[in-house]
Amino acid sequence: MISIDLIEKTAGDLMAKAAIEIPEDYLDGLKAAAAVEDGDLSSFVLQAMLENYEAAKQDRRAMCGDTGTPRWYVKMGNEARIEGGPVALEAALRRATAESTQSVPLRPNRVHPLWRTDHNNNVGIGAPEIEYGYEPQGDWVDLITVHKGGLFGTDYRMLFPSDGIEGIKRFYLDCLVAFGKRGLACQPAIIGIGLGGCKDTCMVLGKRAACLRTVGDRNSDPRIAELELELKERGNSIGMGAMGFVGKSMVIDTHIEVGYCHTGGMQMSVHAFCLSSRRAVARIYPDGRVEHRTDPDWFTDYQRRETVDWPQMQEAAE
Repeated sequence: MISIDLIEKTAGDLMAKAAIEIPEDYLDGLKAAAAVEDGDLSSFVLQAMLENYEAAKQDRRAMCGDTGTPRWYVKMGNEARIEGGPVALEAALRRATAESTQSVPLRPNRVHPLWRTDHNNNVGIGAPEIEYGYEPQGDWVDLITVHKGGLFGTDYRMLFPSDGIEGIKRFYLDCLVAFGKRGLACQPAIIGIGLGGCKDTCMVLGKRAACLRTVGDRNSDPRIAELELELKERGNSIGMGAMGFVGKSMVIDTHIEVGYCHTGGMQMSVHAFCLSSRRAVARIYPDGRVEHRTDPDWFTDYQRRETVDWPQMQEAAE
């Protein structure tokens, strides 16, 4: 059984790590963008951010004054058992969020939408978000925290089958231009695209594509992987760079995730993560081991399954 105290302690460690340390895959992508950027202001922003990241790591302080909206993704092996069950797990994650807001510190960004009530701890109704995934084998729990920019950099459109791939490309570029011109996102960023599902699942897919995949990772469908690379290239060809200034480094990577949808539609969401790409991951085992990593490894074959039954489970039963 996995100790609830260990879950809370690990969650606190992850909150600090996500706020302070840029994941290596994103840092490498940012350095690659800086190496080819020739726009004066874009180059200045990229170099300043790289210096800022190093200073944040040395000083153990949050890398950005706006620390976003902390959220949790929890993935469990099928045999995982948690002390106190899922209610205790969620309480531990909420406590860790509140405590970390004070200790890191994080900016308390969460307020009531109408009364603007602020508990100064990033906890409230529906906050922080906690989403779940499961895997067929294993007795472990993965905790993933993401500090997502909380205002803009997101859009949705109901496309139709007749719009085709060209319609996807058009809406993608429309979004990037709007993000850059209106200051709706901090570029360059990982761009996540959700295709299909219904409106709510389409938005979830796009956000997960932006936040839960590493730079350079490609979708397991080779045709989607090819489209990801094309969109990354197109996104960096519109004449915009860091923070919307003139340049050619607006996109660090583009990730696409899909879900089956109504036959008459082709929903699409676009999400920009953040110039400060903040995520941290740890796997907790019942024997007390904790393994930290930076790859959420969320989109496994099981997460993308499209069959009624999971074939590997059937084979194991036989």
